[in-house]
Amino acid sequence: MTTVEPRCTPVAREAPAPSAQWPDVAAPPAASPLRTAVTAAVVRRALERLPLQVRFAGGHSAGRGGPLLEVRDPKRFHGRIGASGLIGFGESYMAGEWDAPDLVAALTVLAAHAAELIPPPLQRLRGLWAPRQPGARRNTPEGARANISHHYDLSSDLFALFLDDTLTYSSAVFRGFPARWELLAAAQHRKIDRLLDLAGAGEGTRLLEIGTGYGELAIRAAARGAHVTSLTLSREQRALALERAREAGVADRVRVDLCDYREARGTYDAVVSVEMIEAVGEEFWPVHFRTLDARLAPGGRAALQAITMPHDRMPASRTTHTWIQKYVFPGGLLPSAEAVERHVRDHTRLTVARRDGFGAHYAETLRLWRERFTERADEVAALGFDETFRRLWTFYLAYSEAGFRSGYLDVQQYLLTKETTAR
Repeated sequence: MTTVEPRCTPVAREAPAPSAQWPDVAAPPAASPLRTAVTAAVVRRALERLPLQVRFAGGHSAGRGGPLLEVRDPKRFHGRIGASGLIGFGESYMAGEWDAPDLVAALTVLAAHAAELIPPPLQRLRGLWAPRQPGARRNTPEGARANISHHYDLSSDLFALFLDDTLTYSSAVFRGFPARWELLAAAQHRKIDRLLDLAGAGEGTRLLEIGTGYGELAIRAAARGAHVTSLTLSREQRALALERAREAGVADRVRVDLCDYREARGTYDAVVSVEMIEAVGEEFWPVHFRTLDARLAPGGRAALQAITMPHDRMPASRTTHTWIQKYVFPGGLLPSAEAVERHVRDHTRLTVARRDGFGAHYAETLRLWRERFTERADEVAALGFDETFRRLWTFYLAYSEAGFRSGYLDVQQYLLTKETTAR
């Protein structure tokens, strides 16, 4: 049995000066007057067709009416977008150069029209102007550890401020809408139970979990009598998951290894993975699915939960460096439902036996997290996270919620089965 690592005592972080911590927010990238002017014209043309009300400082406006978006510093706003595209759009929000009374509503309009925002001629020249993903963020075994640590090792105390008592950091499944905070923990258990039912987890099941989170799925599987091996690359998550398993009285049936999925060994009756494929990177999707196949015993079942994007948007996303990748999930890429099924078909002996989408549930989950994060902003600050970070995190949660509300994003639960005899 893996021993428990002591958890660090929560303390406020010693935050560096904003200019040092957020250099690209404090000092906008250089943009020529010509490029800024061209960007302003392109942005205005895109906004004119949208159901938005955009007000620029100085009296100009754009849009056909709808949620309000206020641009306080048009020159820097256009300059950032001209220099770094949507990364600049997000950094401009972090810098306070634009805002919206209903941020989710404004971002939902933009997400719903994502494919139309950039004119076709510029889309075809995307390789010339769009920032490219940095090679240092590839999800090699070493790179994946750094990428995961960037997000999940921020602070367990930070996540505890806006997650419910299950500390589950993935979409819940509600009985009805609108969702309420006091029902979130039950909705998370409903989601977990659906996955465990799909996987057939029960008494004596040897279960492999790829991506531990804070341990709630492993604890719930162990309570059913399963013997769980869970893999994570986050030291903070591992320490807290082991602590929680011990407190739940299932430490003898839960093992949490600080281990890359590619390093897993042995075979299991069931494999479960919740919103982990998004961090794998397209380059490594084949080895990811081959690993699921190799670890699953004949007759076994794998249950996956994955955030998906439209298949026709993947070509534009696979090489472009995005704001989410720069500031939140380095190295990540959302698959499409078609890409998941193609990789299962082409790289494994598994069969997609079932797929269920429930994107509206993720929108509500994110709304509850975002509202909780906003309500507890003072406590976030007390942990040492500055105002720029709080705007970053607010934008991330609202941006993600808008993706699901617009239908641009979805979340799926998959059941993959493996025949008893090899095909």
